[in-house]
Amino acid sequence: MLLTLSTIPTVPKPFLKWAGGKSQLIEQINNFFPNELFNGSIKRYIEPFIGAGAVFFYIAHKYDIQELFISDINAELVIAYKTIQYNVNDLIKILSEITTKYLSFDEIEKSKYFYQMRTQFNSQRKHINLDNYHFEWIERTAQLIFLNKTCFNGLFRVNSKGDFNVPAGKYKKPSIYDPENLKSVAQILQNTQIYYGDFTECEKFVNEKTFVYFDPPYRPISNTSNFTSYSQLPFNDSEQLKLRDYFKKLDNKGALIMLSNSDPKNENINDNFFENAYAGYQIERVRATRNINSNALKRNSINELLIMNY
Repeated sequence: MLLTLSTIPTVPKPFLKWAGGKSQLIEQINNFFPNELFNGSIKRYIEPFIGAGAVFFYIAHKYDIQELFISDINAELVIAYKTIQYNVNDLIKILSEITTKYLSFDEIEKSKYFYQMRTQFNSQRKHINLDNYHFEWIERTAQLIFLNKTCFNGLFRVNSKGDFNVPAGKYKKPSIYDPENLKSVAQILQNTQIYYGDFTECEKFVNEKTFVYFDPPYRPISNTSNFTSYSQLPFNDSEQLKLRDYFKKLDNKGALIMLSNSDPKNENINDNFFENAYAGYQIERVRATRNINSNALKRNSINELLIMNY
């Protein structure tokens, strides 16, 4: 039997590595959450760009929220979250089998197995039905977790065709999954509504007792950091401004809203994109160390933005 939320001893951790993940920033971000979250007057939490879910897991575990809504335009993420919600035990069983097999191989065999799994994962994508949960989702989620934890730099990246295209990483004994953490994640998800779609899909759930957290693909801060390929759909400046307009729309509905993004002033002190886009809103900066750059020497501590309507 799974634990209840009140008896889960620790905050569930993200089960995937994700570029821009918020695990390292949770304590900083917590300092900027609205007072209404602390005093219990927030009854609904919505996160439309769920990604690895670090902020979601933290809030769902720590605060008394009656209704939880998460969504993403990345279909693989939605499949994974729903699979853990519906059938975590069978997922753990398949992951155990994959992990045992992978760890028994030498370096050459590990690489070969990775590419076989990646080919199978990509070839089966067009046969997956997103509308109805199916047993095939369990194997697909296991493949996704395996590829994510054994690929180069722990990235999730797809090409214009939607194929996962990250090469194999060189790991001797990677930590592919944590069964106890997956069970804790599953328990959180029992009280969560999960949707597939872009960020505008959440409007029908928003009211004045809602806290919305937006964590979109970050605006690139340099020509060499243009990583927005979490799905086939680009997230350029036009999309950033579309999100800004939506932020204002939900603000007018009375929701409390926080948004994370890159700080262009890390590279160009005169880049006022977000100051101009979110004029009149509160903008704060937090420090983050990002490890996505392939050059380890360029994995520096940088500022990231928190934008709030409160």
